[in-house]
Formats: sequence, structure tokens, C-alpha cells
Amino acid sequence: MKFIRVNMSNKAVNVEDVPQEYLGLGGRGLTSIMINAEVPATCDPLGPENKLIVAPGLLSGTTLANTSRVSIGAKSPLTGTIKESNAGGTVAAALGHLGITAIVFEGKAPHGELYIFRVDENGDATLIPAQEYKGMRTYALAEKLLEAYGEKTSVLCIGPAGEQKLTAASIQSTDVDGRPCRAAGRGGLGAVMGVKGLKAIVVDQRGNNADALADPETFKEAAKTFAQAIKNHPFSGRMLPALGTAGMVAPINSMGAFPTLNATKGVMDGWEKIGGEALAQMIRERGGNPSHMGCAQCIVHCSNEFVDKEGKYVTSSLEYETIWSMGGMTGIDDLDTIAQLDRLCDDIGVDTMDTGVALAVAMDAGHKNFGDGQAAIEMVEEIGQGTEFGRILGNGAAAVGKHLNHHRVPVVKGQSIAAYDPRAMQGNAVTYATSPMGADHTAGNVVGEYMGGALDPLKPEGQVEASRKAQIAMAAVDCTGLCLLASFALTTPEGGEAFLKAMNAKFGTELGPDDVPALGIRVLKVEREFNRKAGFTNEDDRLPRFFYEEPLPPHNKVVLISDREMDSTFDF
Repeated sequence: MKFIRVNMSNKAVNVEDVPQEYLGLGGRGLTSIMINAEVPATCDPLGPENKLIVAPGLLSGTTLANTSRVSIGAKSPLTGTIKESNAGGTVAAALGHLGITAIVFEGKAPHGELYIFRVDENGDATLIPAQEYKGMRTYALAEKLLEAYGEKTSVLCIGPAGEQKLTAASIQSTDVDGRPCRAAGRGGLGAVMGVKGLKAIVVDQRGNNADALADPETFKEAAKTFAQAIKNHPFSGRMLPALGTAGMVAPINSMGAFPTLNATKGVMDGWEKIGGEALAQMIRERGGNPSHMGCAQCIVHCSNEFVDKEGKYVTSSLEYETIWSMGGMTGIDDLDTIAQLDRLCDDIGVDTMDTGVALAVAMDAGHKNFGDGQAAIEMVEEIGQGTEFGRILGNGAAAVGKHLNHHRVPVVKGQSIAAYDPRAMQGNAVTYATSPMGADHTAGNVVGEYMGGALDPLKPEGQVEASRKAQIAMAAVDCTGLCLLASFALTTPEGGEAFLKAMNAKFGTELGPDDVPALGIRVLKVEREFNRKAGFTNEDDRLPRFFYEEPLPPHNKVVLISDREMDSTFDF
């Protein structure tokens, strides 16, 4: 267990044992607790006092399936709040195999300097000048880096948007095929990486210095049982391998909760053209792969490889949230256009969600027409080119709304909502409003409660409790490196028991069922503490007014959760 601390101001690279106060932490728990302890809450997110922390999960680097998520933490330049942005790919497993608990980037490089941070197969770390890569987009960059450092290399990198320090800039992560198509997209952490003078972080995948397991035999048995629980669950074992996350397009439209034309409707006309069934069929007919393994140790295979009419690779994976933001919100019903927009965002290095919503706000304000795919492509290209409007667009939906003086801007704390309208899913209204990180699709999504029939999405009763429970659960899961999509197995008795057994077998602990939510509560309390120090109050835990005032067809509901109920969400 070791930290690598990198001071970008003086180029010092120091390896140290994990300090006592951070022992037993990983992923989001580690990034949030460190940011709260070490970063002044009122600092400029793009100043030298902010830190960028890269932390694999507690179980990353082990043989447990689907534990290759990496947490990247900082104070967000988009929201001004604490931020953990989560990405798949291969880097978490690579860090875990090297016994690296976190890489902490401090200070900032002198203006104009650019570096690659490399960790080799022995865990030795160096800063390498990277001026030759300045301005390069991520696909070309990843290709060059894999040529330079070998195919068994994991890459985290930024594109032009991160170098421009745009507040919707992403950090792109390479998948198992070495393509930068995974993203720590939310919160603008690519801008933090850019201001520190980091173009890329490259980690050798051949490390063989993982932290020892306390009980290898028990871990092996637990891992086998947990993998079977993932396979047996209808969501992770059947729906996702067949349709990927795009399989959510049909059920969310059927619930009237698919935010469409900048959240003015809950059902998209022609949604069938961009749904999971249409996507899988198109990919198969063109010779692509509708059930692709994108992340290390994945057994779900929710990814896909989208190819054009000539069978040439375009992007991987075309996910539900991007299909919604680039399709539903903009009125674009052509999968080829949506895939091209996804590829462009990954290549330029911007969050597909905030960028798609920004396009929708621009269209709603009359800057361009809804459904104009070519205009959308041209607008996103402007981000890469650094034009005046491109810079506004690259700063996200809130910046576009302000620039165009538009009233309908679906953001909370400056971050765009996700693909579930809060008026048709009242529990998600609570999560969007109260999550310490701004509106978020993974921080406490209540969609499972609705699809399982446990909760009426249109009534206020039970929504705060459901959001609270989901936010606590995800805060804990995000500490482990486990993928959200595999975490559904935790809701089964055999899956939950096996996962807890694996945790105890790794660390030699005796954690019980109550210790998992306790970890989630600890993380949420720390995140809220940072935000309070940064000046946020309960008044910031609110949705934009139009969600309370404009009924959403077809159910014609508004958000029904009162401010008092919102404020009770974290009454632990």
C-alpha cells in the first residue's frame, strides 16, 4: 500500500506508505476524505491549492469481477463542490497490481509546460516532458503513447478541452483495446488535470506487486460465488449483455421519464430508432460487436463497438446516457450522428452528458434547431477548435444558458441532470438536488425501485427515503472499485454475502452488513462538510424552478418534493 505524491510546481515525485489516517480507504472514500482534509474548500479549483487524486477501489487489482473502476477526485471547477468522477477501463486494475493506493497531484506546472506522468512495471514513477503532444486529441494521443510505452499500458489523458481548462472537460481512460473511450466525465476534472500541466498518466499493466490477501482461499471462493450472482441477475446477466445500457431507452420512455427536447417532454417521438434493440441490430448487421468487453475483469460485457456503414470503428461504448443527451435532449434520432458526437466528445475530451445538454439548451434558446445533427456536430467541433462559442459550450449547459439568457437550464450546482426526468421520477429529483456533487446519474439513482414496482415514481411518498438509501449504498460501492452495473448482484442474498466475505478475506477484517452503509454515510458526511466550508447551504440543494412550475407530458407532473423534505435527506 503506497501513495505517490507528485508536486507539479517543482517536479518532485515522492513515494510514501499510506498515512495512518487513510488506511483502509479506497476509491471515492479515499478521494473525498483526502480532498476534505488537504484542500482548502474556498480555493480556486484551477489554482495550485487544489489536488487531483487518482485512486483505484479497495478491490481493484484482485480477481473479483468488475472491480476495475477508478475514482478521480478534486474540487470541481464546474460545480465548486467536492467531486469524485468515476471511470472504467484498465487503469484501476493496473494500479492495483502495483500496490498503488493513490497518486496525488499537487501544485501546478509553470504556464506552458506539459508533462506525462509514467508508472512503469516496477512501480517507479517519472515526469516526462510532453510538449510534442500539446493540443493533440485523445485517440491520436493514446495511439502514440501505446507505441511509445507498449500495448500493455493504461492511459488517462485529456484532449484540447482539458488543455483549454474548460469546465466540462473530461479525463479519458483507455479500454482493454487501448482506445480512450471511457471517461471520468463529470465535474470538469479534465480542466484540473490541464491546469496542473498533465497531458496523460500512463501506467504499466504488467505490475506484480499487489497488496497481499489476508485469506486467499476464502477470497477465491467468495469471488466465484459473486461472479455467479452477477451472471444470475436478470439485469447484469441478461439485459446488459444483450442490449447494453441502451436497453434503458425503451423502459424509461414507457415511464414518460426520458427528458426530451431540453426536458420539455417525457417521451421522445421515434425513440425506437435510437433504442437498445435498434442499436444492437445495427451493430450486428454492420459487423460490429454488440456485446463487447470494455473494462478489465468485466464479465457483464455491457459495452459495444459501433461501426459505420463500411464496418469501420466509430466509438465504444455507445451508452444510454449519451444516447439520451445527444439524442433525446436534442431531438436527433439518427444513431450514426449520435455515435459521431460521442466519438467527438471523447476525442476532444468533454463530458458527453453536459455537452449534450448544453447543445439542447442552445437549441431550445433558438441558437440552432432541434434535430439538426450537422449543426450539433459543428458546435462540438468548435470546442476542439477553441472558438468563442466553443469555449462557452465546453464549459457546460449552465454556461450556455447564461450566455444565451435562457430560462430552461436543467442543472443542479452547475452540473447537468441525467437521463431521468425528476418530474416523472420523484426520487431522482431528491438525488439530483441533494447529491454533494451536483445532479448525478450514479450517485443515487432510484430507477430500480420503480422498475421493480416497489415505489410509485409519480408520488412524493417514500422518495426521500429511497434516495437516501441509494446515495448511501453508492457512496460505499464507489469505495470498492465495483462497477455500478455489477452492483445489482449485491441486492441478492448470495451476492451481498459473497461480496462482504471477499472484503473480509482481502483485509482480514470482520465487517458485518451494517458496516457497508456506515462507510457510505461517512463518505457523504465528509463531502457535505467540504461543501459547507466552500459556502454551500441547503438553498443550493434545489432543482431549477421550471421543474417545479412546468408540468412534464405525458403525466403532466411537476416536482412534488418540498424544500423541507429535501433538507431531511441526510438526517442520518
